[in-house]
Amino acid sequence: MTFLRKPFRYNYNGFVFVLICINLIAYLFSMFISGANIVFGLNFYGLLARKWWWQPLTYMFMHGNASHLLFNMLGLGFFGIMVERAIGSSEFLLFYIVCGILSGLLAMVCYFFTGLYGVTLIGASGAIYATLLLYATIFPTAQVFVFYIIPVPAPLLVVLFSIGALGSQIIGYKAGISHIAHLCGFLVAFLYINIRMGINPIRVWREVYRR
Repeated sequence: MTFLRKPFRYNYNGFVFVLICINLIAYLFSMFISGANIVFGLNFYGLLARKWWWQPLTYMFMHGNASHLLFNMLGLGFFGIMVERAIGSSEFLLFYIVCGILSGLLAMVCYFFTGLYGVTLIGASGAIYATLLLYATIFPTAQVFVFYIIPVPAPLLVVLFSIGALGSQIIGYKAGISHIAHLCGFLVAFLYINIRMGINPIRVWREVYRR
């Protein structure tokens, strides 16, 4: 067993609720402190010019408005609780933080090569999309009710979200939303699940739906 795959002892501490509370506190903080999203969001100015090295971690706890926060926390609660119970709190926290940091940095690399130097990245979306992918891997037969009425298999939801994010990024749909960060969340999670857990999500889905 390699060092990268050394498992944690299973425990469950409800870290999803802790993360939700941190996000709520950070949002309230940003409402009263001018420029908080610039200092604690992820941007080229802060990271490279000012050397605010905390940004790749703190950006995922900052949100632009109440609806942004609400939908992200709903996603974190719905998918995160199930995933945390399945793999344990320590593994989940490592997964969430690593995927959040790497998806943000990868998104900024993409912005750099497309000349979008003024972007400030905020929000937990990258980490939450990563959590969705892990959820679909652990529970490949689960049905997610879109709009509370349309049952969609979790793996299909990942595919639909990926296509939607890619298409929206290309046509520029809903400016202000980092669709590239969503795609980076899926990509980083896919690599994490393969490297850390030794599981290929695509292979899992193929085996389940061939039956």
